[in-house]
Amino acid sequence: MLFTIWDFFQGQVLGMRWLYDLITTVLLGMGVDTTSRLGGSVHFFFYDVIKIFILLVVLIFVISYIQSYFPPERTKKILGKYKGVWANSMGALLGTVTPFCSCSSIPIFIGFTSAGLPVGITFSFLISSPLVDLASLIVLTSVFGAKIAIAYVVVGLIIAIVGGTLIEKMGMEKYVEDFAKEPARLNMLTTRITRKQRAVYAYGELKNTIQKVYMYILVGVFIGALIHNWIPAAWVENTLGSNNPFSVIIATLISIPMYGDIFGTIPIAEALFAKNVGIGTVLAFMMGVTALSLPSLIMIKKVIKPKLFVSFVGIITLGIISMGYIFNFLQAYLV
Repeated sequence: MLFTIWDFFQGQVLGMRWLYDLITTVLLGMGVDTTSRLGGSVHFFFYDVIKIFILLVVLIFVISYIQSYFPPERTKKILGKYKGVWANSMGALLGTVTPFCSCSSIPIFIGFTSAGLPVGITFSFLISSPLVDLASLIVLTSVFGAKIAIAYVVVGLIIAIVGGTLIEKMGMEKYVEDFAKEPARLNMLTTRITRKQRAVYAYGELKNTIQKVYMYILVGVFIGALIHNWIPAAWVENTLGSNNPFSVIIATLISIPMYGDIFGTIPIAEALFAKNVGIGTVLAFMMGVTALSLPSLIMIKKVIKPKLFVSFVGIITLGIISMGYIFNFLQAYLV
């Protein structure tokens, strides 16, 4: 009974199978052959765009409403109670409830640093925030299933916790630029606001997020449609398939010039997975885009000094590549 309910929830609510069938019916009614390359691309594009935006609107609003209970001053008090790995774990978990892309996370990182939080906590947050969030867990579940979604989030948190811990143990705090450590006036948002004010705040965050990511989602779905219906499966498998021992490394490296959040990468990942690319390679590509994108690296380079920058990039890259190979090895248990 529980499995039946979960299958319905994952297929019809998260996966929106009803939407898939509806778009098929509409396109067939318009004379579009959805089994052809062009028709399949059109179907893929409209289905993924509508599905992602529906999930995004609902999830970002809910997450932002919850986030209104945790202004920076309160967050600092909460995180200040923890030490060591526990503190880094809290910083990483905080990143999961902030629906920011990598570039949007950097001002928050500066705010935490200027508020006096330890460098390990702030870097755990900086790694976790674009890499994993509650919304991504739901969207990943709708596409790949619960096992892969949970595994992705868990590994993302591990990379964030380990990364923050290593940076703190290595004494890297002195390599944060001085301007980022200057005391700043904390956001005076208080927890004593009305539900209507929280809803207005959540709507504002939703609007801002949509404005920032909608173009990346459209581009990501377009690329996914091309991969899914136009790029030969044999070429994809030879380049990124399990027979290529360097597939995870290649996927990680080609993700760096790209920029987007996880919602924009999911359609591309879905198309790669459909071409029999290993799940570890697919997830390495997704993590690379969200955590190692060139624009975000340029921004973070302005905030930290070269030694810390190299350590930061190296830790994330090694973490992603290691995760990719482990997931490819365990694919039979995850899919």
